[in-house]
Amino acid sequence: MRSSWINKLSLIFGPRPPLSWLLLCLISVLALIAVLGSSSTNSFESVTSSPVPDIYANYRRLKEQAAIDYLDLRTLSLGVARQRELSLCGKELETYIPCYNVSANLLAGFKDGEEFDRHCELSRDGQRCLVRPPKDYKISLRWPAGKDVIWSGNVKITKDQFLSSGSMTKRMMLLEENQIAFHSEDGLNFDGVKDYSRQIAEMIGLGSDTEFLQAGVRTVLDVGCGFGSFAAHLVSLKLMAICIAEYEVTGSQVQLALERGLPAMIGNFITRQLPYPSLSFDMVHCAQCGIIWDKKDGMFLIEVDRVLKPGGYFVLTSPTRSSSTKKGNMLTPIEEHTQRICWSLLAQQDETLIWQKTMDVHCHTARKQGAVPLCKEEHDIQSYYQPLIPCISGTTSKRWIPIQNRSSGFHLSSVELEVHGKYWVNPDDYFEDLEFWRSALRNYWSLLTPLIFSDHPKRPGDEDPLPPFNMIRNVMDMNAHYGGLNAAFLEAKRSVWVMNVVPTRTQNTLPLILYQGFAGVLHDWCESFPTYPRSYDMLHANGLLSHLISEGCSIMNLLLEMDRILRPEGWVVLSDNLVAIEKARSLATQVRWEARVIDLQKGTDQRLLVCQKPFLKK
Repeated sequence: MRSSWINKLSLIFGPRPPLSWLLLCLISVLALIAVLGSSSTNSFESVTSSPVPDIYANYRRLKEQAAIDYLDLRTLSLGVARQRELSLCGKELETYIPCYNVSANLLAGFKDGEEFDRHCELSRDGQRCLVRPPKDYKISLRWPAGKDVIWSGNVKITKDQFLSSGSMTKRMMLLEENQIAFHSEDGLNFDGVKDYSRQIAEMIGLGSDTEFLQAGVRTVLDVGCGFGSFAAHLVSLKLMAICIAEYEVTGSQVQLALERGLPAMIGNFITRQLPYPSLSFDMVHCAQCGIIWDKKDGMFLIEVDRVLKPGGYFVLTSPTRSSSTKKGNMLTPIEEHTQRICWSLLAQQDETLIWQKTMDVHCHTARKQGAVPLCKEEHDIQSYYQPLIPCISGTTSKRWIPIQNRSSGFHLSSVELEVHGKYWVNPDDYFEDLEFWRSALRNYWSLLTPLIFSDHPKRPGDEDPLPPFNMIRNVMDMNAHYGGLNAAFLEAKRSVWVMNVVPTRTQNTLPLILYQGFAGVLHDWCESFPTYPRSYDMLHANGLLSHLISEGCSIMNLLLEMDRILRPEGWVVLSDNLVAIEKARSLATQVRWEARVIDLQKGTDQRLLVCQKPFLKK
């Protein structure tokens, strides 16, 4: 009778394992004994010796071992789970976004623009397949080169759509055989975005656009951002510009902006509020964005007022200003609406008008005739695709602070944190969280360097890349908490931007995240995220799996959604308890991810799951 360990091997290799396999196993066991005997300390003890782990002293040996373990686990996962892998979706779903199914919305009776709105209740159930990349898809160029040149096969835009675009777009884009090139910041934009940005700065009383930060303008909501040229320029000025545009089947503004490495997501002004709290942005910008702002009795302007901070600016540029130009002494509809919500017209030049939101919280109560009523306090707490409401938000909030009076930089003082203390944050928790992520990011870098954050990325068959060696650009923190990971990235001077997602039904820390000048949004992870496939280079989540399990959400559906929005060769880093991580690891093989589990804190049930999405070409 064979011994028990041979019986176990029989289950893996068959009834008669080859002699070479037995010898290999014996050698591996002996090597493992030698390694364990020669070291009196565990490689991860340096992580657990203090509440906040620091860089591993023996990180080089860990990196080498991590690479070996990764290859071993990849081989095992491919051999064991191949029969359970999900199939690829059809070609028609290459740009599939579950909650934006125009055909289903039309059949359900939505019209007058609402067919392009978000309707997750009509999304297809049981869509268990992997969204494939287009036939001509190529791995995006690394930042900053990818800001100025993208592969045309990665975005769904035709030459006819390019030729029918506006004159500024043609000046900013060159459509070549398989690439779309944008004018560099060093190019001759004598009549383009640089002059336009400088004009806006001068209209609000600044010497140049380099003074935006000093004037309190750090975050800009760019509505209908075109192809992201204005946002790209603002990024060069160290501003955070977030592009939002409605869902588009082809020629998507959001998809193209994300492909360039710029913050963007689907959002529109139709019937619902944007998924941001009140008092979120320093400037809202619309250049030929196609929105009729005085429509629905000024409801869209009221929504802009809701997300604007006190003293913030609304910039409107349109070649047809008939609705914005006075006729004699009569006020135009848009002027009437802006006066009702206490905006003042700062300047008007050429096709551009700029209004400023009032800094006086009592302005609304002082105006009796025709004034828009004030919202109740509960409207300021959470806004997740709620219906548009005809009232003024934020007037009772402690966050009613004019942008000109706010400190610059993303580090907040204890006094500033007290503003958020009532509903969102404890100052001690905030500073502990920030210190934790400083150390955690260093540990990620040291442990995962051979896998993710390589200083010299090189794929098999590729030549050595030219500097800068940036592996990732678009990062999403799916459970951002206070935005500590984002702050750690900035402190480490990594060339990334982070979409900080605050899950619904958790502590709403989004106001604090936006106050720091970061990109962020509320989202229910039981639903699809409002973005196009292949949007992000890295997805990170701490504690999200266990939260969703407690909420009764499907982890399989979550991984499918993550796979949809993750770029080929993109990375997933999940931190959670052992039960949640093992459940995700077992499902990761079905979505064809290469996965490995890391025990970062010995003696606890916390684990790190690291996965990479392969580039599936067929």
